[in-house]
Amino acid sequence: MTSTIKVNTVKDTASTDIIKKCGTSITVGTASDTTTVAGNAVRSNAIQASDGQNIISQVGATITLGATGDNIVLAGGATQSGFGRTGTVDWQTGSIKTSTFTAANGEGYFANTTGGAFTMNLPAGVVGAIVSVQDYNNTFDTHALTVDANGTEKINGGDGGFPVTLDTEGRGVTFVYVDATVGWRSVQDNDFTKAGLNAQFITATGGTITTVCTNFKVHTFTGPGTFTVCTVGNAGGSNTVDYMVIAGGGGGGAFNPSLNNGSGGGAGGYRESPGTVSSYTASPLGASPAVALPVTATGFPITVGAGGGAAPSANNPGNKGSDSVFAGTTTITSTGGGFGNANPSCRVGGPGGSGGGGGGGSFNSAGGTGNSPPVSPPQGNNGGLSCPCSSGPDQGGGGAGGAGAVGQTGTPGTTGGGDGGAGTTSSINATPTTRAGGGGTGNGAGGSGGGGAGGTPSTNGTSGTANTGGGGGGSYANSTAGAGGSGIVVIRYKFQ
Repeated sequence: MTSTIKVNTVKDTASTDIIKKCGTSITVGTASDTTTVAGNAVRSNAIQASDGQNIISQVGATITLGATGDNIVLAGGATQSGFGRTGTVDWQTGSIKTSTFTAANGEGYFANTTGGAFTMNLPAGVVGAIVSVQDYNNTFDTHALTVDANGTEKINGGDGGFPVTLDTEGRGVTFVYVDATVGWRSVQDNDFTKAGLNAQFITATGGTITTVCTNFKVHTFTGPGTFTVCTVGNAGGSNTVDYMVIAGGGGGGAFNPSLNNGSGGGAGGYRESPGTVSSYTASPLGASPAVALPVTATGFPITVGAGGGAAPSANNPGNKGSDSVFAGTTTITSTGGGFGNANPSCRVGGPGGSGGGGGGGSFNSAGGTGNSPPVSPPQGNNGGLSCPCSSGPDQGGGGAGGAGAVGQTGTPGTTGGGDGGAGTTSSINATPTTRAGGGGTGNGAGGSGGGGAGGTPSTNGTSGTANTGGGGGGSYANSTAGAGGSGIVVIRYKFQ
């Protein structure tokens, strides 16, 4: 036997509405009430309104509130327990978001970034809390929405306090707070990586920009400029840059009419990061402890050193090369190459990134000191000695130092100059290229990597190759010396 109670309103002893029906709208409780569904709380199979429509009915273990077409409403301000949330949110269609805001549990938002990027701050995490957001008009790809957790809470199990960026056109994501281990979990869009490792990449301007190996940008500076970082990435994408900084090479020394050849100019200092971050084969000078540099969103001045001028006349040394500088978060300075010499009163090669060769003649002259001032890894090598033989004319000067080797010692005879020291090879621009060779002298060859060859009785010493930091070749007899080659700065990073 079933029983039916027909009323429009159920009140408690204080005459406060417990259940009320008006038309097709059923209100459970009043403001500030806590509404709890408990098993067997009502001892009848149905409670009906006076029109015969069910307010509450039970069939077996299933309890139904209202009848088909009814709208079940909690009174304003009332809370509920025991019902749970189905995994959906209440979409706030009357409040399209256009600027930074803080979300509330149980709500979904349409974010309009047409006017610029902004942030949705998630509420404090409570187990079971749910928030959704949707690109309002397909503009997330132009102006991204950042989703930031409360304090140090996590998103998708990533690093605490790191946001995620929604930068795909039309994207929508639902977040549910799971626990302190995972934090807010994206359940609608599961292709997220961990927050803090979600790939973001550097964008920058300055110099001549090329794309290499598909995913890397290379900025080449052959003169002064600014490397401007517009956007800083993260560890999941890129937030550091590799670099190669080469100074200008030293100029070659002039011959002494009675003592024959001058000496070669040293290669410009050569400094490079290891290449492991942006995946290329660096030179041996890029070995540890050199590291890639972190960057910030600012402009970093670039100085490219000029090559040192050749000796202006007989009995004169060449000129030292100029420094090259990448003024990054850590300033990288490569020192200009040492000058070549030939002056009878001072034959020692000049110090620098790599040293100039010792001047030729009747004195045994030392080559200039390389890696001066000292850095680690060393930025260059010493210049070669002049001929270590008995006093007399026709004694060859020393070849200048290069980034990869010391300059060669001079030998006796009218063409007894030494070869310049070899440069070193890097693939920072995706093409293995040798740079920073030392200048030769007295028929001596220039070092590989742009070093100028020494002069002979019938030919002038050659200049170092531009933008390699190669040293200039020393002169011989009536020939003239060569100038040093200018330097170069190259910066490489992953951009996608």
